[in-house]
Amino acid sequence: MVRSIEMIRTRCEDGLLLLARLLLSLIFIHEAITLSTGFAAAAAAMSKVGVPAYAMALTIVLQLGAGLLLALGWHARLGALALGLFCLATAFGFHSDFTTRNELLHFEKDLAIAGGMLVIVVRGAGAWSLDRLWGRRMIPAGRLTLEDR
Repeated sequence: MVRSIEMIRTRCEDGLLLLARLLLSLIFIHEAITLSTGFAAAAAAMSKVGVPAYAMALTIVLQLGAGLLLALGWHARLGALALGLFCLATAFGFHSDFTTRNELLHFEKDLAIAGGMLVIVVRGAGAWSLDRLWGRRMIPAGRLTLEDR
C-alpha cells in the first residue's frame, strides 16, 4: 500500500515537473521566435535603450536554446540556470523604474520566473525528460554538488 502511494506521488511529481518545465520554457521560446521574425523592428526598439543588435541576436539564441533544453529536459539544469540569470539581469537592468506600475510588474514577473528556474536547477528535470530517456545519471533532489555539474 505504501509503495503504491509512493509510486503515485512520484508519477505526479514527474508530471508536474514536466508541466512546470513546459510552462517556464514557453515564454522564452515564444519570445525568441517573435524577436527573430521581427528582428529589424525589435532591434530598432532595443537600440533606443542602448542594446546593440548583436546583443539581441545573442538573446534570441539564449532564449531559444535554453528554452528548448528546459522543455525537452536535456541538460535542463543548465538551461534553467542560464534563463534564471537572464531573468535577474533583465529585471535589474531594464525593469527597475518602480515609479511605473508596468515596470514594477515586469520586475516582479522576472523575479518569479527566476525563482521557478532555480527550483528546476535544484530539483532537475524529473523522469519525463530526455536526460532520463537517454540514461544520463540523474541527481536526486537536494544532492547537487560541484562534482555533479
